[in-house]
Amino acid sequence: MCEQGEGYYLLKMTHVFNVTTSILGQPWRWRGNVTPGGDLDGRGEDELLHHLFRARGANPDDFARLKAPTLRDWLPDPSIFQDMDVAATRLADAIAAQETIVIFGDYDVDGATSAAVLIRYLRSVGATVGHYIPDRLLEGYGPSAGALVALKSSGADLVVTVDCGTQGYEALAAARAAALDVIVVDHHKAATQLPLALALVNPNRLDETDEAAAHGHLAAVGVAFLLAVALNRTLRTRGHFADRPEPKLTHLLDLVALGTVADVVPLTGLNRAFVTQGLKVMRARRNIGLTALIDVAGLFRPPACRDLGFALGPRVNAGGRVGKSDLGVRLLTTEDPAEALALAQELDRLNVDRRAIEAEVTEDALTKANPDSNMAVAVIAGEGWHPGVIGIVASRLKERLHRPTIVIALQEDGTGKGSGRSMPGVDLGAAVLAAKDAGLLIAGGGHAMAAGLTVAADKLEALTLFLNDNLSGAVDTASTVRALHFDAAVAPRGVCLMLAETLEVAGPYGQGWSQPRVASGPWTAVDCRIVGEHHVKLVLSGADGARCKAIAFRHADTALGAALAGARGRAFYLAGRVKRDDWKGEPSAEIEVDDLAWA
Repeated sequence: MCEQGEGYYLLKMTHVFNVTTSILGQPWRWRGNVTPGGDLDGRGEDELLHHLFRARGANPDDFARLKAPTLRDWLPDPSIFQDMDVAATRLADAIAAQETIVIFGDYDVDGATSAAVLIRYLRSVGATVGHYIPDRLLEGYGPSAGALVALKSSGADLVVTVDCGTQGYEALAAARAAALDVIVVDHHKAATQLPLALALVNPNRLDETDEAAAHGHLAAVGVAFLLAVALNRTLRTRGHFADRPEPKLTHLLDLVALGTVADVVPLTGLNRAFVTQGLKVMRARRNIGLTALIDVAGLFRPPACRDLGFALGPRVNAGGRVGKSDLGVRLLTTEDPAEALALAQELDRLNVDRRAIEAEVTEDALTKANPDSNMAVAVIAGEGWHPGVIGIVASRLKERLHRPTIVIALQEDGTGKGSGRSMPGVDLGAAVLAAKDAGLLIAGGGHAMAAGLTVAADKLEALTLFLNDNLSGAVDTASTVRALHFDAAVAPRGVCLMLAETLEVAGPYGQGWSQPRVASGPWTAVDCRIVGEHHVKLVLSGADGARCKAIAFRHADTALGAALAGARGRAFYLAGRVKRDDWKGEPSAEIEVDDLAWA
């Protein structure tokens, strides 16, 4: 194990290791143009952590609460949000009157966890509550007039939509006409006109105060949790807990963490506290369904932030993508261990199916993509594609094409269901809303990094041109500054377990709070081979005697994979994430490779 400071470099230069063009054509630069403040020798853990915080644009006054994020330090008063108190009051009235409450959720992880947070809380305070999750293929995204009116007819007194509803103008108008109260809990981009909801709680409303709008990065599950906090306070004021125990809201944070990470919202501000504290709750294994999913996923150690996005989230998503849309909510709200295991196993099986379908659609979409196109946004459409995987495929293609990408599954009725993924600095959700306002879409919405839409097939060309005109400037700016950004540069012996563990202290990492990237070398390759699904695995040797393992995921058929395969006998620098590897119970440091440059 290395000592703190051993093997670290201070590089007072614009380009890390003087790399102006890597094997992937990228310059290597310091993140945020913040050069490390010293060689770290003898400065201890805090110097590295403070550098990580500075490079991510954090205010020095926040360093202490960033290092150990808690709800006490980050949670706002829920009443700062428009309609929050109206929503809490109406829910409290419904509980007192024993009215039937239905949670209407979206079919993805954010929707499932948002619904589960409210269902579990409402059950704990004695409410009569059920759920409704629309079928992705038959009903599409968000509330429909037919579904809401049917819920009213079947006995619902109050509906709460979660992770949807901000654009549900026709559906909520129909609910109003049917005398059904609807509360919208959402985080998607809002327009000037709002739907006819009893209350619309969404930090991305255009009429929010600056204090509330500062929480626009929350996932819907975070907003749902704030509603539970507001409702709990209202019930306490009314004496609801005089003869019954008050529920522990913190026990819901495992669900909040899962939805937050899986929805790829920025892990800044309050979201950091949600995920940090939520992982602690998850490790206590209180939620029977979530515990079953952890076991079925093969996580035989306490879950980490990465596991939420790569192991648990995709399995919850699989139900809404290629199976039954309500499987995730049922799993996350059940109190029956046998049912939990059966649901977790079904979601695991569906996730295998989803991966096979995704691979097939990705391959087909790549053949239709034009990597040399000068359009700002890649819009790729195809027949026979499963609408449940197009979001994942869009994410894969965005990484290959280096620009925002929308993948559209063309339907037999002449429409297309599309899902898009963007790049930092390019607000795709706002552009999709603008296209809808311009009459180019049947439906559409989203947030900066992701959006969904429904479009008539004969308007695809017009939509592509509109998005190009709308986003070309932002994409040009984002592409011009495209570079690989680094937080540290180390000699081979500096890649060690202590470095991996220190870097983790500044987590959780995700969208908006990037995983630290380390440059290391020079290395030589002792061994290089293809493993698993197109991964390149290496054993590295440094001139200082260090040895290390490295892996480049999904790069067997890329320029990086070819360079790694031909690296024997040549010295090179690696760019990547230094992570803890617990394979065979012997912890060590491993490099997850992003790029390579010849020494």
